[in-house]
Amino acid sequence: MAMPLRQTVKVATYLLEQKLRKRDKFALLVELEPLFACNLKCEGCGKIQHPAGVLKQRMPVAQAVGAVLESGAPMVSIAGGEPLMHPQIDEIVRQLVARKKFVFLCTNALLMRKKMDKFKPSPYFAWAVHIDGLRERHDASVAKEGTFDEAVEAIKEAKRRGFRVTTNSTFFNTDTPQTVIEVLNYLNDDLKVDEMMLSPAYAYEKAPDQEHFLGVQQTRELFRKAFAGGNRRKWRLNQSPLFLDFLEGKVDFPCTAWAIPSYSLFGWQRPCYLMSDGYVSTYRELVEETDWDKYGRGKDPRCANCMAHCGYEPTAVLATMGSLKESLRAARETMTSGKQG
Repeated sequence: MAMPLRQTVKVATYLLEQKLRKRDKFALLVELEPLFACNLKCEGCGKIQHPAGVLKQRMPVAQAVGAVLESGAPMVSIAGGEPLMHPQIDEIVRQLVARKKFVFLCTNALLMRKKMDKFKPSPYFAWAVHIDGLRERHDASVAKEGTFDEAVEAIKEAKRRGFRVTTNSTFFNTDTPQTVIEVLNYLNDDLKVDEMMLSPAYAYEKAPDQEHFLGVQQTRELFRKAFAGGNRRKWRLNQSPLFLDFLEGKVDFPCTAWAIPSYSLFGWQRPCYLMSDGYVSTYRELVEETDWDKYGRGKDPRCANCMAHCGYEPTAVLATMGSLKESLRAARETMTSGKQG
């Protein structure tokens, strides 16, 4: 996997521990949502559709940290909403980093420069800035002009201060292979972010825009063309080679959403952060009382066009770690990524 060595070793050790304990379901990364409020109104997201009373709520620090510890996951992605709107977000990060959890703070970057002094560079911490295209495309997707430029300046400042910076780019059916190539080239070569994550947009049921999500065949065609010509080896993508194969349609996987569970103000969300079939109070309840066999493409019609990382990246990771050939391939691609071109 295209991760720093420290993180790769910890994740590999964690996976070995689960195998030795004969656990068939476990958390690899927690999607932590300590609030739903946001300072943008993105067309592809429905978090701010919650009632005003819910949008005002902020998860207590102890509850947020406790959920991650309960799951046992070595990695945490803090999202929302916009997590930098949480008044104690720095304390949540500090406590998780102190416990040597790898923390990715997802942000639209509008508050990033203002809040940056509250955080310290650490091998266990990374900013994860949402960039959904170059200036015009990105600003249109978040419905606010100037957002792209602010995100770029925030990334440059974070890099200057020694922070690890990653990006997260979601692509829709309005994208073309060329728009994918343009934004990833810019992030990789010009901004020189440490790593990039990409994902096909999933038809999130609360999203205002339901017309521009990708189908399975569209996703495969988009990424197959975008990855052509050696781009995969050129870009510093932080996803496993097998997941990228999956996006291209070279392999197929079952959904393992239990490995990237979502914890929010409502509790543990069943079955994943993109679908809401109820909430439970503990991760054990989520794992043991959810009928996982009924979810995934070909099973639940809501999953028909889903190729999102929360369901399929963990399957790819498990397949990678379970194969010496794929592990060596992942290590080789990690060492060579970003060195071409």
